[in-house]
Amino acid sequence: MTIRMATAADAADVASIYRPYVTDAATSFEVEPPEAAEMARRMETVLAFAPWLVYADGHGELLGYAYASPHHERAAYQWSVNVAVYIRAGHHRRGLGRALYETLFPLLRLQGFYAAHAGVTLPNAGSVGLHETLGFRPVGVYRSVGWKMGAWHDVGWWQLVLQERPATPAPPLTLTEGRSLAAWPADLA
Repeated sequence: MTIRMATAADAADVASIYRPYVTDAATSFEVEPPEAAEMARRMETVLAFAPWLVYADGHGELLGYAYASPHHERAAYQWSVNVAVYIRAGHHRRGLGRALYETLFPLLRLQGFYAAHAGVTLPNAGSVGLHETLGFRPVGVYRSVGWKMGAWHDVGWWQLVLQERPATPAPPLTLTEGRSLAAWPADLA
């Protein structure tokens, strides 16, 4: 297995992993799955800010991905991120999501982020279990916040403290700045 930084060449595979979360479940609140070009645009936007990681098997097939995005656009939120992980159908419960997150979180710490948030369409015992096993704690539920597939759905929110918050934090590093740090893993630089 290989966990590496995503590139634009991964967009079609990333879109194919994401598609069933849109078309076959209420996991994503999108109703039309993005095509490869749109996914490439999204990846480029995220990669200007924080890591977008992909998990490839020994044959190079992408089996999952994880990324961080800004928690909110207002300046006071700049030290917080939202995170997401998606695994290709048929490859769940094999530790891929955990491996992706356990690679992502140290990188976010190096960049200077202090809290990661994850939204989970409920019910979803697998996703809740993954996040809570990794130390996320529930912070709230938006009741019946989304209508998809003929029903209203709740979204639960979980928070992971990435590191102790200082009295006065320095601005987080860009991904480019973070990748230049000596502590940044060479295989992800």
